[in-house]
Amino acid sequence: MWNNPSCSKCAAARETFELNQVPVTLRPYLDAPPTAAELAGVLDRLGAQPWEICRLGEPAAADLGLAGWSRDEADRPRWIAAMVAYPQLIQRPILLLDDGTAIVGRTPEALAQALNAEAPAPATPLID
Repeated sequence: MWNNPSCSKCAAARETFELNQVPVTLRPYLDAPPTAAELAGVLDRLGAQPWEICRLGEPAAADLGLAGWSRDEADRPRWIAAMVAYPQLIQRPILLLDDGTAIVGRTPEALAQALNAEAPAPATPLID
């Protein structure tokens, strides 16, 4: 889980997983920002474009003028570079699931979806 310790949504995700006894590895992404390749991979896992998970309300977004940037495939690397340079622009928490997908876990529904994806498959009874 890409985690910001001071974020209430991250705290809710951590609590949800703890209550459901789901082990989670926390990534302090503000202190250990992703590389451009890593962020691009996470975006692929999310099925999202960078502008869809960018926090445009952050001061860095205003300083960069992100609200006015175009949102097309040609500008994808520019958005990714900005988010790598200013990781506070990355929406949180991002949950990287064992099945290779990812979810932005900001809502109870998203957390429930993550819990369902991480639940172990029921044991298949052996039939002789």
